[in-house]
Amino acid sequence: MNYWLIVPAAGKGSRFGSHIPKQYLPLLGHTVMECTLNRLNLVPQIKQIIVPIHPQDNTAHTLNFNHRSKIVFCEGGAERADSVLAGLDAIAAQANPNDWVLVHDVARPCVRLTDIQNLITTLQNDSIGGILGHPVTDTIKQADAKNHIIATVPRQQLWQAFTPQMFRFSVLYQALKQAKLQQLMVTDEASAVEFLGYQPKLITGSHDNLKITYPADLLLAEYLLGQQTT
Repeated sequence: MNYWLIVPAAGKGSRFGSHIPKQYLPLLGHTVMECTLNRLNLVPQIKQIIVPIHPQDNTAHTLNFNHRSKIVFCEGGAERADSVLAGLDAIAAQANPNDWVLVHDVARPCVRLTDIQNLITTLQNDSIGGILGHPVTDTIKQADAKNHIIATVPRQQLWQAFTPQMFRFSVLYQALKQAKLQQLMVTDEASAVEFLGYQPKLITGSHDNLKITYPADLLLAEYLLGQQTT
């Protein structure tokens, strides 16, 4: 059984507010993409890392990655789901239906290797898959269109969704193709799998699995990486 890893990186990072896509911003003397992929390359089970990038991206191929031979690039799509589907297309001729596919955000360089190993170990006999996440601890408010509070949402049983998200190849491939066919808006792989009627498993991950979204997150990522030991 093989473990494949897809890291969609075709986005422009519009919420970050920079003309440089956030995956190419500097982080500890490297780029965010280098930090993320070099960490993921330390997972021994991974057969190959597939990175869907923008068709006009001239930067990714010039970066310095560890174990460069394990990384392949392909053309990504307009949305995250399109890029992940492109990554699945790239391995469709090699992958077995029961192979595992992990999908990880390129802007999550702080993911802990121990969490990835726990994800793999917990799901190894599962027929569908699951995701890293963390129970919500903040009070959650629901707002109207004018940002007035209309409800306080009970946080019991609410989770933040992290990555990696890990599913059987056939399940994820079918889910994303069906979502595209029905023009469903999916914000992560689990939501596409849920549309098929499955219930992916939630595995608790470390709370410092930060997704770099805003400029201040870069400084926080530097701090977290400096504090981590695993």
